[in-house]
Amino acid sequence: MVHIAVDIGASSGRLVAGEIKENKLQIKEIHRFANGFIEKEGRLYWDIDHLLMEIIKGLAVAKSIGYEACTVGIDTWGVDYVLVGKNGKRLQEVVSYRDKRTEKTIEKIIKHIPKKLMYEKTGLHFLPFNTIYQLFEEIPTLIRETDKILMVPDYLGYRLTGNMVMEETIASTMQLLNIEKRDFDDELLSIISVKKEQFPDFAEPGQELGWLKKDWFPAYDLPDCKLVTVASHDTASAVAGTPGIGEGWSYLSSGTWSLLGIETSQPVISELSQEENYTNEWGAFQTYRFLKNIMGMWIIQEVRKNLPKNYRYSQLVEEAKKVERFQQFINFNDDRFLNPTNMVTEIQAYCKETNQPIPETAGEFAGCVYDNLAIIYAIAIMDLEKITGKKIECLHIVGGGAQNELLNQLTADVSGKTVYAGPSEATAIGNLILQMIAVDEIEDLRAGRQLIQKSFDIKKYVPVAIDQKKVVTQFKQFIR
Repeated sequence: MVHIAVDIGASSGRLVAGEIKENKLQIKEIHRFANGFIEKEGRLYWDIDHLLMEIIKGLAVAKSIGYEACTVGIDTWGVDYVLVGKNGKRLQEVVSYRDKRTEKTIEKIIKHIPKKLMYEKTGLHFLPFNTIYQLFEEIPTLIRETDKILMVPDYLGYRLTGNMVMEETIASTMQLLNIEKRDFDDELLSIISVKKEQFPDFAEPGQELGWLKKDWFPAYDLPDCKLVTVASHDTASAVAGTPGIGEGWSYLSSGTWSLLGIETSQPVISELSQEENYTNEWGAFQTYRFLKNIMGMWIIQEVRKNLPKNYRYSQLVEEAKKVERFQQFINFNDDRFLNPTNMVTEIQAYCKETNQPIPETAGEFAGCVYDNLAIIYAIAIMDLEKITGKKIECLHIVGGGAQNELLNQLTADVSGKTVYAGPSEATAIGNLILQMIAVDEIEDLRAGRQLIQKSFDIKKYVPVAIDQKKVVTQFKQFIR
């Protein structure tokens, strides 16, 4: 049976077909398209209609290459939402989490509820773009006109099937769910003047959403598609697609963002986890993703965009190999790097302010980014061990960043952990695995991960001895 993963990130989306042949999962990208926010009247928006039509175009491609019937699962980035009126129509464009409207909103919210209590309720870290802060800044009349609030992948599913759900893994990114009750928290909803009835019912990964309404898209020849709710937060699908077996492994989903953590059966909520800003997002099959949100490949994407010459990412890696390691220490989790006007000049300004060597060449910029990401990853692993009391033996790096051999080796060296890199398509693969479990083609997630291990090339990076303590100490001294 053929399954199609619709995997949409902040910069691009694709449709990936997957099926089991000769006891291996075989995947094929059948359609790719660009994504990105657009500025309109001082706001940053996603073009949600563009995303919908690209899904339809991709499904038409699937039909043209012989896929008469398939299941489909959709995953996207988290936190952003769509307001739908009583007539079923979208009330406004979808605001991007990188918009600056919520820069000061955390301070407004914690006037109503102590930060500690909010963390104990939700288990979520405090990021300025979490859904709770975005909804707090919405126009009150617009909220009153809203019949249903849908997360982005749920809205796309609704536009394809006519059925509304609130998939659990994407819902958990809102910072509105009470982690103990596994439901919306009444106190948090009251602070932002939103009613529980304004959200659809929860759906777990693996539930059937409905059949594609082909007659809604008469201009396209489409296959018979049964939509399945997968882990619709892309990180949740990426973790499902991580080939970790047994105990002692952690994951790093490396894309625009870097999400580093462990999969647990219980949330981890303590003073230390709050202090270090770790989060408990919901995973597939009643698991939790205890993780740290780290600014990831967004940094190098923006550096590349701002450099005068158009470098390929592989060229930037080669240039970075030529420079001396650890010349600058930069906390890329600082909010100033979230969406600066120019990443190159922002990095230079940071180095000037902190009296560090100022990068000038492409290699120096790339080296600076990769060195510091490796250090931040290593510190996150140390913190994970300290907070959970669990020994981490190895790190699985999945996603696009898994292809960066320099960063993989640096991460192994600074953390002292063995790194396994791949598959780079973990999000789409996890999406596919969850569809296969839903239709009983695979027994469970463990069997799915075993299938991934034997289906894809996983590269191993063994730590090379360096003075890890010195590097980490220098980094902490600078960012302090």
